[in-house]
Amino acid sequence: MIRLRGIDHVALGTDDVGAAADRWSTQFGLLVRSCDERRALLSCEDEPYALELVHAERPGHLHTGFELARDCPPDEAREHLGAAGIAVDEQDGSLFVEDPDGRGIELVPFRGADPFVAHSRPSTSVRPGAPRRLGHVNCLTSRLDESTDFYVEGLGMRLTDHLGEQGRWFHVSSDHHVMALIDTGTSHFHHLAFDVVDIGQMRDMLDRLARHGRWLGWGPTRHGVGGNIASYVRIVEEECFCELYCDMEQLQPDHEPRVYPDDRFSSNTWGPLPPRSYFRFDEAAIESERESLETLGVPLEPHVESL
Repeated sequence: MIRLRGIDHVALGTDDVGAAADRWSTQFGLLVRSCDERRALLSCEDEPYALELVHAERPGHLHTGFELARDCPPDEAREHLGAAGIAVDEQDGSLFVEDPDGRGIELVPFRGADPFVAHSRPSTSVRPGAPRRLGHVNCLTSRLDESTDFYVEGLGMRLTDHLGEQGRWFHVSSDHHVMALIDTGTSHFHHLAFDVVDIGQMRDMLDRLARHGRWLGWGPTRHGVGGNIASYVRIVEEECFCELYCDMEQLQPDHEPRVYPDDRFSSNTWGPLPPRSYFRFDEAAIESERESLETLGVPLEPHVESL
């Protein structure tokens, strides 16, 4: 068997590591743990790092790291993955695999858990205003069933909920989800999500982000699925969104997956569904969001992939 403790980090490719590290630190309050021209590590709290920035020719998602559980050593995880027919590459003690959409996954050995809650640990580096932790990721997929098998059978996640026939959420702890997949017929990393204390901290962070020229692709919303309050900030440079969220549903040990209807109330009990641009990362979608064109009555034309 394979068992995960939780999400560990997200690695994004960027063409200028130093500039990207400065952006994420200044705008989101992350602490730069280390930085050179090839790689930067940033953290929310006391963790070694939550965000890894790596020099790459093409910006975007490189891999998501998950930490193995205390009682699941890498050898046991490797044996499980091999039996499931999943190719494994071992580097520096971590196991690297790819999901059916070709997205990278790093399985990090158990790091060891601090016995004390975060606010009772002495620190000389934790800064005020930072998110509490990296909480989950969400991906667009063109292979929903295959990917579901990969994350459940391959990585040992448990299915939390369905959104009609198009969305699935997965958990490894009492948090409603650590991973989500939305079938859009395309494959793209959609967002990484930082947990904030409450909507007041979210407001403060959004005010600061707005002063830096950031905008919301969607939100604030109250999701039906997951129950969390969420705001989605467009990150043009690394071709993804960054979600700020709070108030996530906590699952009971006997939780059974539910099927939510694919309607507004499952996505946003407070108001409208996301704009069409929310699931796209092309220039037209970005411009539509930046200038609020849909609100002004200018529809976003269907995206045609370049040949």
